[in-house]
Parts: sequence; C-alpha cells; structure tokens
Amino acid sequence: MPDTSAITETLLGGKGRTVPVSVQTRASLAPARAFDVIVPIDLSVLFKSRGPILGGARRHQPDGRVGPRRRLAQPDPADGLTTTENRADYNFAYELIGFTDVLRLLVGGVRGEWTFIPDGDGTLIRWTYEFKPLRYRHFLVRRTLVPLWRRYMRQGLEVAARVAETVKHPSTR
Repeated sequence: MPDTSAITETLLGGKGRTVPVSVQTRASLAPARAFDVIVPIDLSVLFKSRGPILGGARRHQPDGRVGPRRRLAQPDPADGLTTTENRADYNFAYELIGFTDVLRLLVGGVRGEWTFIPDGDGTLIRWTYEFKPLRYRHFLVRRTLVPLWRRYMRQGLEVAARVAETVKHPSTR
C-alpha cells in the first residue's frame, strides 16, 4: 500500500483548495439513536453503483468504533474499486484516501462528516464531503463530480435516515 500520510496531512491541514458538498435531511428520532444506527450501518444498504460514480455497494466490517481503518471494496470486480477509510473521530468524521477507481484521477482524498443535530423531537442529519482535487482538477471536480456526487449523497442520506427510523434499537438514549 502506498504511503498516504502526505495526503492525510493535506486534507486535515487545510492546505490547498478543497471542494465541499453537503446534503441534509430530518429523521423522527433522537440524535443519539440516529447516530447509533447510522455510524455502523452496512454501506451496501445505502449505496448502489451509478455509472462512473463510486459504487457504494461496498463490503466492510461495520463496527462504529473510533479510530479503526476499514478496507472498503466494491463487490463488482469489473469496476475494481478499493479504498481505505480512516475514521477521524467519533463525531463520524472520516477520510477516504487511496482510491483505485476513476476518482484516483480527480482527487487525492476526501474528508467526510456526518452530524446529528437536535431538531425538535427529531434529528437534522447532515452529511458533508470535502474533496481534495488533484492539481489542475479543481474546476472539473467542482463542475462535474460535485453535482453527480450531491445526488448520490442525497439518495444515500435518505436511505440512512429511513433505516434509522425503522431499526429496533435497545439503546435507552
């Protein structure tokens, strides 16, 4: 595996220009409960392949713990996608680096964050991606990738919220 420490430092250090995209929805359950269900959710429940967009139907070992790396792999071997997610903190912030699909040609990495904000009796769930474009790719990422990715994120976020609302959860929080 290539050394990705320089990419991680760039993403976290805020050096260079990034391209953010955010989506949000509401769920009819408490923030702690939404968090408890969504953090460890199996990503294959949320995402399906969409042409050149990263096929989110990825296998991984959902564990919801802070800090571990997990290897994400797309089940469709024709696309050949693998990437590594480094969970940054328990507030569900993370980084994606080491893309092997078409994204490797556009971005050096992504910082993602899910936030769960009290909203009356429910939760406002916000998902943000911050793309770190490769050199001379900023315009292409902003004008081509981000609009496609925003639609993809919206669909995944809606599924996550609806799943969280229907899961029987023993938590008393």
